Amino acid sequence: MRFLTRPLFYSFTIMAGLLLASYCTFTGFAQPIKPENYTLTKLFPIDTKSSVFFDQSIIANLLLDSSQGRPLVVVPGSNGAITALDGETGTMEWQINLPTPEGQEAQLISTPVKISNKLVTLYQCLEKSVRTSHRMVVIDLAQKKLDETFPVLVLSAEKPTADGVATVKFNPPTAFSHSALKHTWKVGSEWGLVYAAFGNSADTQPFHGWLFEIDMDAWKQQGTTLAISNVLLTTPEAECPVTIESGTQEMICGGGIWTPAGPQLYPTADSIELFVPVGNGQVDFARHDYANSMMRLQPGLQFDPECDAQLCNNINPNQPDSACVASCKNLFVPRLAEGDAPLKPANGECDNKTFSECLAWMDYDLGASAPIKVTLKSGHSVLVQPGKEGAVYLIDAKHLGTQYDRLQIVDVCGTTSDPCKAGWMGMIVTQPVLTTINEEPVVVIPTFMPDNSHPAGLVALKIVLEAGKPKLKRFWQYPDPASTKAVQKFRSHPSLPIVSMVGKNNDAIAWVVDIGNPGTLYGVRVKDGAVVFEQSLMGTGRQLSAPLIEGNMLYLASTLASTGKAMVEAYRIEAQ
Repeated sequence: MRFLTRPLFYSFTIMAGLLLASYCTFTGFAQPIKPENYTLTKLFPIDTKSSVFFDQSIIANLLLDSSQGRPLVVVPGSNGAITALDGETGTMEWQINLPTPEGQEAQLISTPVKISNKLVTLYQCLEKSVRTSHRMVVIDLAQKKLDETFPVLVLSAEKPTADGVATVKFNPPTAFSHSALKHTWKVGSEWGLVYAAFGNSADTQPFHGWLFEIDMDAWKQQGTTLAISNVLLTTPEAECPVTIESGTQEMICGGGIWTPAGPQLYPTADSIELFVPVGNGQVDFARHDYANSMMRLQPGLQFDPECDAQLCNNINPNQPDSACVASCKNLFVPRLAEGDAPLKPANGECDNKTFSECLAWMDYDLGASAPIKVTLKSGHSVLVQPGKEGAVYLIDAKHLGTQYDRLQIVDVCGTTSDPCKAGWMGMIVTQPVLTTINEEPVVVIPTFMPDNSHPAGLVALKIVLEAGKPKLKRFWQYPDPASTKAVQKFRSHPSLPIVSMVGKNNDAIAWVVDIGNPGTLYGVRVKDGAVVFEQSLMGTGRQLSAPLIEGNMLYLASTLASTGKAMVEAYRIEAQ
């Protein structure tokens, strides 16, 4: 997950220009029809003097606050300053600085979550650049201040190892909160539950994946002592004997939960289920290690993979048995599909490695991206889960061991004459967006490519039935992979995508920002891949930060290349 380790690094380097891109050939693109006459009208910033700029970057997603009777854009600054801007003018309405111990500074990377008019915020406190604690507070948006009925919560945990002879403590310096907070209601509760996930920065060992369940009612009514109701530890290893301190190439410990979109929550008949993609490490049932996988959990965070014990006896973490992992109900382990060629980057580093070893060595962990759940016309549900290695997995949502399909939608970065400029980045770090076209589900997935040879960009996939089983089918790709533009754009992490309905035809538009100097906002019509918006930004945009749309207003985080200051760019979407 080495990307997670560099969010602040990007604040200074995304202006350095675009890297160049990659080519993957396929046929059957939809032919775009002439779109409606759409326009984007810029609202703010209008100039560099009268607009609001921030000294620190904006890494977490923007949020919308309607508690004042008009739209306010909530900006979670990476320095722990929470700012509200007027949604029409961009002027500052209020600002709150997150509380820290004396002499320490706040760092906010994880996207907060709204519960009614409360904003639950997770942040880390640093002293001389070392993380000393991870804290959670509640902001009352209506009152524009910290809600002191929820006292500052300092997260801590200790879990037993698989053999029960030792414990693993949550260690603030080697924990990092990058994933978005998630909230769910529960029966008989006023405020519900919040989930906070952790990996580490720079993959510096030893580290683990942690998931905290916060009982909001207990926090409010009884203080911090009982606020943490349950904790999940993905790799319960007390010892992490690594020789490579930074990274997870040795498949030891790790298992960070770091995808920017966070764990995904979906309702069930009587509760919810959480789908939790996990970063690099190993899958070893005997040691209760569940790294580089996707876990399905319920409230309470007790985990049982429900795999066939006989098939999974003495599993080899370097090459998990296909029959074993296919038997698991609550655990998905990525693997090649029948007929897939081995994963072989051009640098030759995987030539003598298994698929699992290659994913770990190249830092192509499944935990980079979040899944999306799709219900087919038959009523059957599947999960679409991107892999950092450029493939997309189609998984049975009720039985995660069932992998229906694996489709490589973008080539592996680099060639023998054009080495990959940042192999650790992978080719996909995102969450797909979903819409339907003629009652058929379509997902759109941004890809990128840190080389000069291969195309990348937005890829749309349909989910079809073949021989009675769901399968991924290419629909369109933008830019056209045969075009020059396809090897010039999307050279590094783009924004997260969103979908909105626009115009008199209520067209589904997929929005994404290609980061650059300046960045470019694209709006692509999902039904045919036609580009209806292509807007050059004032700034660079912000990688892995989703645009925010409210009505016909679009807001996105960005950075002014000339000064390095962060800002919010706002546009009005209009159809003529």
